Amino acid sequence: MLTDNDFRTAMGLIATLPHIDEHDRSVFVMHEKSEKLIPFHKHTKGQLSYVEGGIAYITIDNRTYVVPARHFFWIPQGMEHILEIGHSATVLHSLYFYAYDDDSDLFYGRLGIYPASELLIQMIRYTEIWDEKHVTEKDENFEFLIALKKILPKTHKQPLPIILPATHNKQMQRITSYLEWNIGEKHTLANVSARFGLSERSMSRLFKSDMDISFLQYLKTLRIIKAIELLLNTDKPINEIADDVGYSSISAFSDTFHEFTQSRPSDLRKSSKTSRNSGMSRS
Repeated sequence: MLTDNDFRTAMGLIATLPHIDEHDRSVFVMHEKSEKLIPFHKHTKGQLSYVEGGIAYITIDNRTYVVPARHFFWIPQGMEHILEIGHSATVLHSLYFYAYDDDSDLFYGRLGIYPASELLIQMIRYTEIWDEKHVTEKDENFEFLIALKKILPKTHKQPLPIILPATHNKQMQRITSYLEWNIGEKHTLANVSARFGLSERSMSRLFKSDMDISFLQYLKTLRIIKAIELLLNTDKPINEIADDVGYSSISAFSDTFHEFTQSRPSDLRKSSKTSRNSGMSRS
């Protein structure tokens, strides 16, 4: 007969969701190759998840946040979200923290995606000793988890701006789908507006009013997201990826990529492979 722990191990994170909030002063630890899609859900705990070896997507209020390998995200308590895993090799290391002290820093009250420091990565990996367990102040080394939570706002100040808004406007959906499926073309506000029978002013207003983003910023964000996917999911040379997402200059591509991710394309690919290899060596 299967125990509760056996069942959670077999079924993964979706089956575990109801158990995460059972103890309001605990930290629940979960390390796994996660399901492809975890539908809308929320927790009474704050969620820290480190993405290893692939890519993840968080959707909240019609906005999709992209989390590359060797980055982590923090989701505040009570925030409903969808979590999607974009690569079969992705391992998600998650800690669900008690929330009674979240008002001690603004960090804990906002969604954020951050590059993971080497210190944080090693601390998260250490928590594998508690996999699929609630850890409380009665457990040995609980102070380690307290320290881990407390260093987050001190060592990770600026969240990454890799956010792509969605739309329910049919006209905007046609425009954004066109951009996505033709991302390698040299789009301008003028030629895209003309294609859809709009003036440049009307196109600009549509993006701002419907998705609260400029046409140019949306296009740049879409290009970088597609580039991240290609870097992590393929072995294409970086110059080919730059061309595939619409950049004729490798330096312009690298600079824009750094603006969004705080790393260079080659660094992200290298760190992802390092992350996967270290994960394989531990398994």
